[in-house]
Amino acid sequence: MNPAETLPAAAALAVPLSAFQLVAAVLFTIGVVGVLVRRSALIIFMSIELMLNAVNLSFVAFARQHAQMDGHVFVFFVMAVAAAEVAVGLAILVAIFKSRTTASVDEVHLLKG
Repeated sequence: MNPAETLPAAAALAVPLSAFQLVAAVLFTIGVVGVLVRRSALIIFMSIELMLNAVNLSFVAFARQHAQMDGHVFVFFVMAVAAAEVAVGLAILVAIFKSRTTASVDEVHLLKG
């Protein structure tokens, strides 16, 4: 008897964990490249959010594989921290843009003193 025949139809068509991890790794890599290459603060914030979403995808995939809710709880807290980071980061970005009329992170060091 084939083991796939004993599983329900939904479990037989389930996406393997490696596929989720591959997508998460690609998203995280795109985020890292965006942080390292781009000079616009807005693009850097978006890249950080992309990295956080890649981690969230990993948490949910592992939680689904182990049939536990711990990963979903962590995702909730990561999303709350990400929302706070966006609110504070965009407020700082708007303040810098008002004083310098640019959003380039290369000119942020000029705000000292």
